[in-house]
Amino acid sequence: MRKLNAALIITAAVLFFTYSCSKGGGGGAPAPNDPCAGVTVMLTATVTNTSSAAAADGSIAATATGGSGFTYRLNSGAFQASGTFTNLAAGTYTITAKNANGCTGSQQFTVVAGNACAGITININTTTATAIPCQAANGSITAAATGSTGFTYSLNGGAFQASGTFNGLAAGAYNITAKDVNGCTGNVNVNIAAATRGPLFTAVRTLLDANCISCHNNSQSEGGMNWTVDCNVITSQARIKARAVDNNPSPMPPTGPLSQADKNKITNWINAGGRYTD
Repeated sequence: MRKLNAALIITAAVLFFTYSCSKGGGGGAPAPNDPCAGVTVMLTATVTNTSSAAAADGSIAATATGGSGFTYRLNSGAFQASGTFTNLAAGTYTITAKNANGCTGSQQFTVVAGNACAGITININTTTATAIPCQAANGSITAAATGSTGFTYSLNGGAFQASGTFNGLAAGAYNITAKDVNGCTGNVNVNIAAATRGPLFTAVRTLLDANCISCHNNSQSEGGMNWTVDCNVITSQARIKARAVDNNPSPMPPTGPLSQADKNKITNWINAGGRYTD
């Protein structure tokens, strides 16, 4: 009875040892299968460019193949369920797609700065008011642009303003620029004409040319007076009246007093305002 029990014990020990060697296979459990082996995640996208260089209204709408259950990431941001990314400025972006098994693929897409002025033609209509010589600059330009919206206006490259009216301008050439809300511009050259001489001033001018210019000119300006220049005549009207009309302190011109009719020409002009346009 004791011998039988010993044999049974020895047999069990041998069986246990044999089972352990067979199960191990000589090196532990086999490695699990790689779920991404042979899987290629590919991305395509629809890119919407920005409306202008300064805008951030571009977008990328990406879709992926090579699995299911995709989430998407823009650059190094967080993954999200949608492959659409909005409010993008011009630039190059990296989209990464990840499927349900964690397999990923990446692709770069470029949002191009749009040209907001493509197809835009801005026309500018202007009206002008003539400038009156020998007064403070009083010409003006009023501009109105068409072809877009949100216009501002600039005179000769100066600061833009909401109004298209520019006052206090002398006679001469000017350039008006109109700029719309997207920065698209149009230009027009405008000329402000000088007002013509009025009939009363013209009569005085003719009278001086005939009797006084020989002593009051560019090379000989008696008393500092050069009456070849219209504005000098206007600023000197009080002196002209004193000498040629009132004979104070002595009559002018030196060839003899003017006729009453000629004196009346000077008086009538001064009484009317003594301006270039009178």
